[in-house]
Amino acid sequence: MNAPIRRLAVLVGLLFASLLISTTLIQYVFAGQLNARPDNRRTLLSVYNRDRGPILVGTKEVATSVRTEGEFTYLRRYPEKSAYAHVTGYFSFFGAAGGLELAENSLLAGSSDKLFYRRASDLITGRKPQGATLKLTLNPAAQQAAIAALGTQRGAAVALDPRTGAILAMVSNPTYDPNVLSSHDLTKVDAAYKRLNADSTRPLVNRAIGGNLYPPGSTFKLITAAAALSSGSYAPDSALPGPARMELPQTTVGLSNATGRPCGSTPQVTMAFALQQSCNTPFAYLGMKVGAGAVGAQAAKFGFGDTLSIPMRVTPSRFPADLNQPQLAQSSIGGYDVRVTPLQMALVAGAIGNGGIVMRPYLVESVLGSDLSTIEEASPERLSQAISAQVAAQLTGMMRGAVENGTGRNATIPGIAVAGKTGTARHAEGKAPHAWFVGFAPANNPTIAVAVVVEDGGDAGREAAGGTVAAPIARDIIEAVLKK
Repeated sequence: MNAPIRRLAVLVGLLFASLLISTTLIQYVFAGQLNARPDNRRTLLSVYNRDRGPILVGTKEVATSVRTEGEFTYLRRYPEKSAYAHVTGYFSFFGAAGGLELAENSLLAGSSDKLFYRRASDLITGRKPQGATLKLTLNPAAQQAAIAALGTQRGAAVALDPRTGAILAMVSNPTYDPNVLSSHDLTKVDAAYKRLNADSTRPLVNRAIGGNLYPPGSTFKLITAAAALSSGSYAPDSALPGPARMELPQTTVGLSNATGRPCGSTPQVTMAFALQQSCNTPFAYLGMKVGAGAVGAQAAKFGFGDTLSIPMRVTPSRFPADLNQPQLAQSSIGGYDVRVTPLQMALVAGAIGNGGIVMRPYLVESVLGSDLSTIEEASPERLSQAISAQVAAQLTGMMRGAVENGTGRNATIPGIAVAGKTGTARHAEGKAPHAWFVGFAPANNPTIAVAVVVEDGGDAGREAAGGTVAAPIARDIIEAVLKK
């Protein structure tokens, strides 16, 4: 073979080798990366050719796939519009975002390893692949009651079954209509997303489990009281100083009761009375006496600092570290840098009602196949024993007093004993306080625990208080479940 032919043969061989190598790289080495690229239209179109599984609340589909004409075979629809937006999230040409659409994407799309045998069966029988169905724990009546009671006010509400951790309601306001983001008109989808993302009220954020967390205000007094009662040195009838204003060590800045008056008619009041009337000075004193370590440890036992998945990720609530005495006094009444999610405070209330046991919260009751056979079912799981049953009973009695004779009177329900705690959390100079209520019912054997926060006082503005703004919302949610 002469030299020119040899050189040509080598060149052709190199070309074939490079073609083989590049094909191997594309089909095997880089396949995952290429399929995951957000601009890979073929992958996105293939996803739209699959019947994505529905999401059920009761027997009603709150997320479903509808067959359409054209290159997008299915359209994701949300029949209840904004009512479950933060629970479902949305699915669009640009992928799954927020809520269960993102957290359980592989199940809904049918690609989860949990569906391996079902996919194999579909392949053998020739059935068209379909995503799994998610049946949720939500109670439609509780969800609608929370939506109606919050109205146009910014805030969030969470209700759960304290015995199991099953979430009965989860509402975040402002909300949005996920249908505008799941449309096949990509120009409109892009415009809607930009508008929602630029909105200063942050409608895409699920305030119930994340976003900019809230100071809990006086609802945190439950944790301070739990730490004190658990220490064995205090009881509900223990006497605490309740002046109108308390001088704090290491600073000239004092701490006052919200009313500007003494807690009671005498210099000292019981812990139970101080909780009933939501006095600041007795609990600031109590927190400093018990100590930052004990209060922080008690918060941790209730779940502060834990990263939870419901299956959406829940932002951990936090109790600050390395506190000096004035900071500890403020933190003991839910101020300074204490920050919480409404879900966390529902867990606190639920644990008190459940004999001190914190149950892991969850939103998906079961995963069903296309034939509605059960693939997976939730099993209630204990997270911790936050307090003893004795301390839980003491706190329950104190919380009943807060509703029956104290700041939580607006949560009263005829014929049902309600245990609760109000909170009015100041958070920024010149702004109205956030209004809180947490509680559970029936008090002696609760089946629902609830936490409500209304931002910046809601419709009441600077005149807002937890008892006047948040307590009636919690009452409506509890009634919707217990008086159905």
